[in-house]
Amino acid sequence: MIQMQTKLRVVDNSGGKYIRCIRVLKKGAFSRKARLGDLIVASVQLLRDKNRFLSKVKKGDVVYAVIVKTKMSFLRQTGYSFKSDINAAVLLTKQLKPIGTRVFGTIPLEFRSTQYAKLLSISSGIV
Repeated sequence: MIQMQTKLRVVDNSGGKYIRCIRVLKKGAFSRKARLGDLIVASVQLLRDKNRFLSKVKKGDVVYAVIVKTKMSFLRQTGYSFKSDINAAVLLTKQLKPIGTRVFGTIPLEFRSTQYAKLLSISSGIV
């Protein structure tokens, strides 16, 4: 579960390394906790590169992000469950398009039926 003030790792090449959740947007409305595939508003806490001119975001920027990995297990309709060892997210623009051009690691198959299907094509694998 992701809630306000949770730190998440950024798993794309947008330039951010860690973000902090400011607000959880679940289906466009306010909610307290977010799960896999939910939209959040976050602030960039730490940059990946020391050269800040190479990154597409700056420290302190407020961005949208979609959660792609959680420590809490996710149950599929087939009965299988999976979880990750980190909480991770991918940064998005205001038009909900990915800022980065690559996603490091795997993305769950459930993103195929959502508006974030572009994440599957730029990721390195599908779980």
